[in-house]
Amino acid sequence: MSRKTVRRVALYLRVSTSEQTTENQRRELQAVAEKAGWEVVAVFEDAGISGAKGRDQRPGYDAMLKAVTRREVDMVAAWSADRLGRSMADLVAFLGELHARGADLYLHQQALDTTTPSGRAMFQMMGVFAEYERAMIRERVNAGLARAKAEGKKLGRPTVGAETEARIKELRAQGMGMLKVAKTLGVGVSAVQRVSGGG
Repeated sequence: MSRKTVRRVALYLRVSTSEQTTENQRRELQAVAEKAGWEVVAVFEDAGISGAKGRDQRPGYDAMLKAVTRREVDMVAAWSADRLGRSMADLVAFLGELHARGADLYLHQQALDTTTPSGRAMFQMMGVFAEYERAMIRERVNAGLARAKAEGKKLGRPTVGAETEARIKELRAQGMGMLKVAKTLGVGVSAVQRVSGGG
């Protein structure tokens, strides 16, 4: 049989708490794979790990993406979209990575299969929604900044006091390095840079 007919599938399973188990996810996805005639070549698992964690804190997720990059799998099957990430943007970025490697995605709960025309269309719609989500966040941040400014609140990093500024200039004049000055006075290096640059 050619590679086209038998899909090499990786299952990705994740539960957020140690009290939960991935067993149900595994059983359901194995049954789907059997019915569709897919060959499950790998199972990646993150148990008791939040979806909000980055790739570096999710070893199963990281290993799964590495297998995709090495083109060892043609498709990733997961129980649900929220098993992969915590936001639409996360999911779209993940899908983009899969597609760049020529792999597809199957999400059981959402009945999303990117090998089908409707699945691909849904994926494109998700990209639109992710962009919308980013725009809304930007808008909320900008509105918050504008409101704070209108209320006379000072934005940006807090400035150091006049006394600390004088000490920074004094220590810098004595030839002390920026890092040491920051450590000595308990201020950020950026504050030392700002004060040093200003005089």
